[in-house]
Amino acid sequence: MNDGEFRARLRDFLTSHHPGRPPKPPEERLRWNKAWLATLFDAGFAGPSWPREFGGMELSFAHQVIYQEELARARVPGPLGTGLGIAAPTILTYGTQDQKERWLAPMLRGDTIWAQGYSEPGAGSDLPSLRTTARRDGDYYVVDGQKVWTSHGKTADHLFTLVRTGSRESRQRGITYLIIDAHAPGVEVRPLRDLTGGHLFAEVFFDDVRVPVTDRVGTENEGWKLARTSLGHERAAGAMNQAALYRRVLTDLVALARERGLLADPLVRDRLAGFEIRVRLMHYNAERVISDILAKGEPGATSSVSRLLISAFEQELHEFAVDVLGPAGLLLKPDPDAVQGGRWLQGFLRTRASTIGAGTREIQLNTVAEQVLGLPHDPAMPPR
Repeated sequence: MNDGEFRARLRDFLTSHHPGRPPKPPEERLRWNKAWLATLFDAGFAGPSWPREFGGMELSFAHQVIYQEELARARVPGPLGTGLGIAAPTILTYGTQDQKERWLAPMLRGDTIWAQGYSEPGAGSDLPSLRTTARRDGDYYVVDGQKVWTSHGKTADHLFTLVRTGSRESRQRGITYLIIDAHAPGVEVRPLRDLTGGHLFAEVFFDDVRVPVTDRVGTENEGWKLARTSLGHERAAGAMNQAALYRRVLTDLVALARERGLLADPLVRDRLAGFEIRVRLMHYNAERVISDILAKGEPGATSSVSRLLISAFEQELHEFAVDVLGPAGLLLKPDPDAVQGGRWLQGFLRTRASTIGAGTREIQLNTVAEQVLGLPHDPAMPPR
């Protein structure tokens, strides 16, 4: 099937099966999102890069680009949780056949939601200092500790988690990668309120949680290399869909500026032109990231370049949008005078964390400095 035929077929499906506007109540919205993911999976339109064995499409590079462009154009809901772009590549690389068969298809179909359990109160950017422990007890690990800033923790069914099975001094050499049932006895999830007023994040507590050894991915004490795989894919996963998303968001912002009579202002036009250039760069860099994954199986250091580019861009774009709106840019729902439901202020507040999530800006700069520019390694960080 050529590119044009594939685009037309996908666009026709998205048009004829569009789920419509999302319901407002959170529980109904979750069911609506799950139903859409199941519709995609059952029709063979899920997992553009995934193996067909687990429900994916195994698309070519060009068709993966088209896929992301068309989903963004159709404004359909995206995946739930963080499993698809982060845990799944790790399981595909290091998991057993049994683990792949148990976890991957339900994850892709939206039957189960996955969340990441990495960061801790004292171990964010310095993950090797994590303190959540897992003690071997026969065919189980007994897990105790705490994770924080767990995106989608409130709705998660599974937590892909880094735990310490070695001594505290072992740092990255004593870390193991476990998949923990989020509903198991001893797991407590407490939602955290963020700047937008939402509860995307949560803190998670483990109190004598028993995890089957069969739910360990990879070898005990060798989870750091799996974490690096996960983090690389986390930074790469959103590259193409973020590029497609912000193509649409920038188009909306230009339309808003036109509606408010601001396009005659040369300073506004100059800023919008700058954003246009960067959206196109995001797209080209995302293509490079996907190309690296297809060629090498890993995104490499280009994922950090992509993450840096996107995080700075989305912050600056929403800062500009709020400035352009003036006093109206300070209003959120349910204020009746909020412009477009307060979406631009919502985006401004949400993207304050962009340079922290998925590895801080400083961590990304270190990666680019060492792996792209060849500068000396930071002795405070684990070897790559």
